[in-house]
Amino acid sequence: MSTKGGKTGVTLIADNRRARFDYELLDRVEAGVVLTGTEVKSLREGRVTLAHAYADIRDGEAWLVGASIDEYAQGTVGAHRPERDRKLLLHRREIDSLHGKVREKGLTLIPTRIYFKDGRVKVELAVARGREKLDKRRVIAERDATRQMERALRRRR
Repeated sequence: MSTKGGKTGVTLIADNRRARFDYELLDRVEAGVVLTGTEVKSLREGRVTLAHAYADIRDGEAWLVGASIDEYAQGTVGAHRPERDRKLLLHRREIDSLHGKVREKGLTLIPTRIYFKDGRVKVELAVARGREKLDKRRVIAERDATRQMERALRRRR
């Protein structure tokens, strides 16, 4: 299969590891992102922060809110605002489905990864339920117990 420009595969730009800790991730969906040229160049340098970002559905459109893409160093002054809301590209049925889940069940949309796929910027959104502090502690305890069991098994071999 030939692709435009000859770029194939997936290249990770940024991973929102904090999301896996703060939220229980239920369902994932891939979305395209509408960007300017300097934003893409900045992303190629890996200058993005997803820590406090989330996705919102307004007037039948999906938006990425709170993602910070730093200004491109070689760009002109005022090329793009780092904190601006960015439109997400999804099919209508995907937007409607996500909107229904978020509105009814009290869930939220969190970006978990941003990456290049075949030369285009994609963001992976997860439908997520927030964890309480007690839940976070339980997850840490379970992870530590699993690690200790794996270490004990490795030592036995």
